[in-house]
Amino acid sequence: MIPISCQLFFYFFFIPSLSSGADTLSVNQSLSGNQTLISLAETFELGFFKPGQSPNYYIGIWFKKVKTTPQTVVWVANRETPISDTFSSKLQIVNGNVVLLDKSNTQIWSTNITPTPTTSASVVLLDDRNLVLRYNSSSSSITPIWQSFDHPTDTFLPGGKLGYNKRTNMKQIITSWKSIEDPASGLFSVEIDQTENQYLLLWNRSQVYLASGSWDGKIFSSMPEMRSNNVNNFSHIDNENESYFTYSMYNPSCITRFIIDVSGQFQQQAYVEPIAKWTLFWSQPREICKIYALCGAFGSCRQTEFPLICNCLTAFEPRSESDWNLSDFSGGCVRKTEFSCSVREQKPGFVVGYVPLNYLPTYLENESLELDEPACKRSCSDDCSCDAYGVISNKCLLLNSEILNNISSFFVSEDSNSLKIPFNIKVSSSDLANITEKINTKVLVAGIVSGFFGLALLCSIGIIYRRVKRKGSRDLNRDYLDMQFQDNGRNVRNLADPGILSAEDRKGIDVPFIDFNTILSATENFSLSNKLAQGGFGPVYKGVLPGLGEVAVKRLASQSGQGLKEFKNEVVLIGKLQHRNLVRLLGYSLKDHEMILLYEYMPNKSLDRYIFDRTLCMTLDWDLRFDIIMGIARGLLYLHQDSRLRIIHRDLKASNVLLDEDMDPKISDFGLAKIVKGQEAEANTTRVVGTYGYMSPEYVLDWLFSVKSDVFSFGVVVLEIISGKRNNGYYHKQEAFSLILHAWGLWKANTPLDLVDPALARSYNSIEVLRCMTVGLLCVQDDPVDRPTMVNVVLMLGMDIESLPDPKEPAFVVSRRRIRRLPLLSSGKSEINQLTITQEEGR
Repeated sequence: MIPISCQLFFYFFFIPSLSSGADTLSVNQSLSGNQTLISLAETFELGFFKPGQSPNYYIGIWFKKVKTTPQTVVWVANRETPISDTFSSKLQIVNGNVVLLDKSNTQIWSTNITPTPTTSASVVLLDDRNLVLRYNSSSSSITPIWQSFDHPTDTFLPGGKLGYNKRTNMKQIITSWKSIEDPASGLFSVEIDQTENQYLLLWNRSQVYLASGSWDGKIFSSMPEMRSNNVNNFSHIDNENESYFTYSMYNPSCITRFIIDVSGQFQQQAYVEPIAKWTLFWSQPREICKIYALCGAFGSCRQTEFPLICNCLTAFEPRSESDWNLSDFSGGCVRKTEFSCSVREQKPGFVVGYVPLNYLPTYLENESLELDEPACKRSCSDDCSCDAYGVISNKCLLLNSEILNNISSFFVSEDSNSLKIPFNIKVSSSDLANITEKINTKVLVAGIVSGFFGLALLCSIGIIYRRVKRKGSRDLNRDYLDMQFQDNGRNVRNLADPGILSAEDRKGIDVPFIDFNTILSATENFSLSNKLAQGGFGPVYKGVLPGLGEVAVKRLASQSGQGLKEFKNEVVLIGKLQHRNLVRLLGYSLKDHEMILLYEYMPNKSLDRYIFDRTLCMTLDWDLRFDIIMGIARGLLYLHQDSRLRIIHRDLKASNVLLDEDMDPKISDFGLAKIVKGQEAEANTTRVVGTYGYMSPEYVLDWLFSVKSDVFSFGVVVLEIISGKRNNGYYHKQEAFSLILHAWGLWKANTPLDLVDPALARSYNSIEVLRCMTVGLLCVQDDPVDRPTMVNVVLMLGMDIESLPDPKEPAFVVSRRRIRRLPLLSSGKSEINQLTITQEEGR
């Protein structure tokens, strides 16, 4: 037997090693250990990797330039057959095939083409991620013998293929990983339906849960959002050899990927370099609860619960403690108590769940019985193979566990608008008794609690009545507020709207309560010498608090149009947001009619103080202005996409962007912010709030707001930063109705640089200015569908100008009749540029 030391000697000195950083593996070479192939432009890298805490190793390709931890893997060779170590395993070419051999020289994976002894074979990693096997290494134009593009895993990249190879009779299908630490084929896949020329999302390669609609040459018919996608260029290739879809990037420097996630969502993610992370750009289905069998057998999905969206039906429990973490939703549920079909066993009980009708297997209708409800129930009770029953149009459907496992995840799917039918699921009689007992207990407790609060309410009415008699109505209002807002802040927790915030969000406020007398001392009784500014909420003072240092104290003015709703938004909402480009809330206070908010102190105050002041604007060079634009964009991107609450600010403007000691921008004033659920894109409001000049047209005229409303406001701020002029500053000028129209006129006249603030003279990057102006005009387009998302905005701010789309006419240009309607909504003069509207107005 050869000693291990000798084996290592032979391994390292007699087997040819791979050149460091090479992109090609030849016949006489092997790859093992930490050796890798690197594409010519160092875009991609191939080698051994280990996903997460998994003990297994795989051969894969990952982005080399994308610096994420762990690395972003885009293709896996041996996804079904892992190896246990890398130094005794090797990747090499054997008989014309690329093969992976383990320590015992057993073949673990192969390109699996007809063996061909050859000495000229080589495998090359290209810059588009394609791994290509050729038999004539001297020519890159030779048709590949094998290529990884024909064998995708879970990722679809620019230049990749999704379709059908007519020569090999093989489909190109992307399939999810089994979990985030296991690249084996999961339950979800994306493939092309050749008959309808569309792509399908499938569960278990059998059940379609999303169809894109047929390809019309530009978009898939059921994906209208593709029209506003200015990043991808999709195309369909159809010839005698193959038929497939592929895509390229209008801007090749943008790094994106399509991926079928372990959850079953088909996502496009964009790598945003300034924040060094992958950001969700697009996803289907938009509502994750519409993914087939997401929560497994006997599970229910609730879109509004975050992060846990899966629960078990009554009388069921998770199969294991690890079920339904964010990396694996497929655990499913089991009955708490199993029952037998013996004669002595008591008759089973039933609990009710709901199934969307469109997910019910159609063949069941042919096997249904014409029985009424009682007879159908008896039939299921007596049938050991029946796990549930339902009655549709006087027909009894009996479901067994095999069928039920396929459709049960849609029980109680509260976010589905599909027509639902009730089904009765069989449970043990003991579990049914426990359920009944718990319901009775809850009813009893609810009755006691209701009685207690009813008595408390009567007592409160009595107290209030006496105080009215003693102090009059004015004192009553103060006492009522004092009862609502006690100094310990307990009741503020109840200000959270339960229809918007989840139970987790309502557990408590994340910022401390500050005693009102402490605030009086810190601000020297709100002295004028400490006053910093006057906003829509009221005056802002500088203060010094022990342990916190300098703070900005915002005080509700008695004449302010804002009140409890806006105060609640600030206290409950902003305390849960953490981002370098959002202002930090440090505390709050309540005393009688006083409502106080404490923020981190921004020594440079607000952005409008600089850009609109003809002296201070000289301190803002172009590099600083561009950094401020990028910072605001990152802050909005966090609110719209990356925070655990999806938030629309609704009052973004230059005065609500504060500057810290390093002139880093921080978005502030969340009094008018709105939380929307999940992927909700648009909502209706009962009052117009915000600042004229920054509000989008669909918001002002139709009372509709969305994330695109914030995008419009951002576009206005960008144009103001470039020009140093207010949008509303053009109201009484003949040449333009607003800064937006002025910028559009310059754009159409081919003189866009005339918009630049004269304070910048010629000390600016004209390319960056043109890019920012283009993005600004794209953001203020009249139709919200045409406006980019903030993900798009951040990407476009780093694009080449040639890659940007041409903006369409901005708001208030297409329909000038709208302009005449605006003054009817405003209660102030047009010169009041920073008027914040919070009153409800008639249409």
